Amino acid sequence: MTYQDRITAADRLVRRHGDAWAGIDAGAVARMQAQNRFRTGLDIARHTAAIMRRDMAAYDADPAAYTQSLGCWHGFIAQQKIISIKKHFGTTDRRYLYLSGWMVAALRSQFGPLPDQSMHEKTSVPALIEELYTFLRQADARELGMMFRDLDHARDAGNAIEEQRLLNAIDGHETHVVPVIADIDAGFGNAEATYLLARKMIEAGACALQIENQVSDEKQCGHQDGKVTVPHEDFLAKIRACRYAFLELGVDDGIIVARTDSLGAGLTKQIAWSRESGDLGDQYNAFLDGDEIDPARIGNGDVVISRHGRLLRPKRLPSNLYRFREGTGEDRCVLDCITALRHGADLLWIETEKPHIEQIAGMVDRIRAVIPNAKLVYNNSPSFNWTLNFRQQVFDAWAAAGEDVSGYDRTRLMSVDYDATPLGIEADERIRTFQRDAAARAGIFHHLITLPTYHTAALSTDHLARDYFGEAGMLGYVKGVQRTEIREGIACVRHQNMSGSDLGDDHKDYFAGEAALKAGGAHNTMNQFAA
Repeated sequence: MTYQDRITAADRLVRRHGDAWAGIDAGAVARMQAQNRFRTGLDIARHTAAIMRRDMAAYDADPAAYTQSLGCWHGFIAQQKIISIKKHFGTTDRRYLYLSGWMVAALRSQFGPLPDQSMHEKTSVPALIEELYTFLRQADARELGMMFRDLDHARDAGNAIEEQRLLNAIDGHETHVVPVIADIDAGFGNAEATYLLARKMIEAGACALQIENQVSDEKQCGHQDGKVTVPHEDFLAKIRACRYAFLELGVDDGIIVARTDSLGAGLTKQIAWSRESGDLGDQYNAFLDGDEIDPARIGNGDVVISRHGRLLRPKRLPSNLYRFREGTGEDRCVLDCITALRHGADLLWIETEKPHIEQIAGMVDRIRAVIPNAKLVYNNSPSFNWTLNFRQQVFDAWAAAGEDVSGYDRTRLMSVDYDATPLGIEADERIRTFQRDAAARAGIFHHLITLPTYHTAALSTDHLARDYFGEAGMLGYVKGVQRTEIREGIACVRHQNMSGSDLGDDHKDYFAGEAALKAGGAHNTMNQFAA
């Protein structure tokens, strides 16, 4: 429905109510409706799921059409990202947001900062999704509100060409509401708990849920030690729980991202139940580390399984966890991924210990030999030392090719001394093209950085504190922040406008007309930023 169509419909409705609604302006109604395109979180989930499905199909046709996102821990951060994307690129096409469980734990828990171990309140996850979309919807309302003001100015000036341009822009307005891939950790409990939380997350607007195959009560950050996986049947029950939640709520094309931590997880809490040789339970148990045992030597408390007619005693730790055989991580990842895709997952996530394209591609090639359109979401993690990793990769590649690397010390490649060297420059170029190259070679549909704004907030605050409390004094803020905001066109330099003051003035005008007491008058200091 166009803006003009909304006015016509609203006018017809107002007239039906006669004098009782005489103070209701149809144009104002149409403006408020346009500024509130999404009525519920489910409207958002359905809209953004359709976006992701289209993007997945586009990637299948051309791997250059990969997608990206940045992690966020507050609605304002999400809002500013999308405003910046629209400012710099003119569109949000193929740009999403990522909601990181790590950042929820570290920054949003009532317990204070927590490690990524699912100890934070699970209700904080859907609450943050709702917050993200509240800020994104406000960005829509703000941007359209400014268009409406410009439209009024054009009409007052009798500028019909500008009026028509603005009407076209209003009707073609691109929303700030983009897909959010939301981290549900390991489900915060059993399959029923997973379903209940998934439903809340979808109701808040999530179209994509990322769930991992770690055991809930032993969950660890994917880049820390001590990870414990669960048998496939346990994980598949949680994938089905997420799918049921999507279907119950009418989000038929919701996306499930199945994450495997098996590459770095050497432990399991359970021996899988197996009905027959070669089934999923048997395949999972085949990776267990253990020793063949004589039945006569079974001791008190020993757990013994039968494997191909032989008795095996799995290696059990004092924690009651069982150990997998060394070197089986990649094989377990491949089995995890194929199994997840065969049982309802849409995308894969393989958590790795370093950003190495060929390592990822080696596993993806094996997965795609079975499921040709398998696609990954990949964590471009700040837990990796990107500079050191890629300088070492270049060093090793050059050494293997017989090139002279005697001028480099592999143990200190992080040094600033190497920044301007051929090796440093080549490593930086590989980092620059990593996402593009990995999308083409390793089947990565979506690249994300989990914790970027955790680090940018710390870095920018450090710089401001250093300057403001040091010799620069107030110039530390003015030069380092405000002057840069003004000159680079950062929207929130007009922070009253960004916080919704002008929107409130518009509403006061609608509600009270000439009696409205508005904030945006001649004495508003924000007028200093008009130029």
